[in-house]
Amino acid sequence: MTRTTLVIRYAAFAVVAVVVNLAVQRLVLLGGETGLWFTLALGAGTLAGLVVKYVLDKRWIFFDQTAGAVAQGKQFGLYTLMGVATTVIFWATETGFWLIWGTDFAREAGAVIGLTIGYVTKYQLDRRFVFHEGAA
Repeated sequence: MTRTTLVIRYAAFAVVAVVVNLAVQRLVLLGGETGLWFTLALGAGTLAGLVVKYVLDKRWIFFDQTAGAVAQGKQFGLYTLMGVATTVIFWATETGFWLIWGTDFAREAGAVIGLTIGYVTKYQLDRRFVFHEGAA
């Protein structure tokens, strides 16, 4: 795969994961606008985006052939672990924008900025530690 194809594909998958993440957040926030609902929305959106991004990255970025529940469970665990630091970047940016400006637009803008920074970092971590065999 060419570098251009990789960048376009990875960016498109990041957009898909961001849209899934924010859509799930909006659904959860229909329940209320308190700090508890916000925290639940962050968690649910993050989990949904993580699963979607893992499936897309595994198949279309790293062309990973890992099979079996145990091996894939371990791999998903590593993928999730690599996302911990990048999730902190995302959450801090989204929360900061929400606390400063207090609007849905600001919260979502912060989410997009934080997720973008996080995904660039996460690709490097995944390539090195999660999908290192046959990595793109």
